[in-house]
Amino acid sequence: MRWTGADGFEADDDVARIDVDVVHGFLTTSYWAAGIPREVVEKSIAGSLNLGVYDASGAMVAFARMVTDRATFAWLADVFVLDSHRGHGLGRFVVSTLLEHPELKGLRQILLATADAHELYRSYGFTETTPGRMMAIRQDPTELYTQP
Repeated sequence: MRWTGADGFEADDDVARIDVDVVHGFLTTSYWAAGIPREVVEKSIAGSLNLGVYDASGAMVAFARMVTDRATFAWLADVFVLDSHRGHGLGRFVVSTLLEHPELKGLRQILLATADAHELYRSYGFTETTPGRMMAIRQDPTELYTQP
């Protein structure tokens, strides 16, 4: 499914169109997935509902994915816009388009984690969860992805 955005940008959920090198290149230097191996990125894309954003030349410039059962729950993950394309509203375009995706209608809960974009996500209705309710097992990506 394709959506048209401002300035000739296009969002597309076709997994075959995802540029894994772009996704891996960004994620490997991110604070949440530093050093992630390409094979792990490929596996994460295969198990998710993905949305790439492409410029007029067809180059992928933004990305987001939902880990979901498409019935009750989703986790918004790996949202990014390449530095070279920031300032065009593409962060909002990728997030709003993915949240409105027809396969995600009627979900009971959508979660995400962020260290620096709370205000952006609040504008979509996300709130910080009740302390004492959510639990997690976390591993430092710099340790996880550098083990022999």
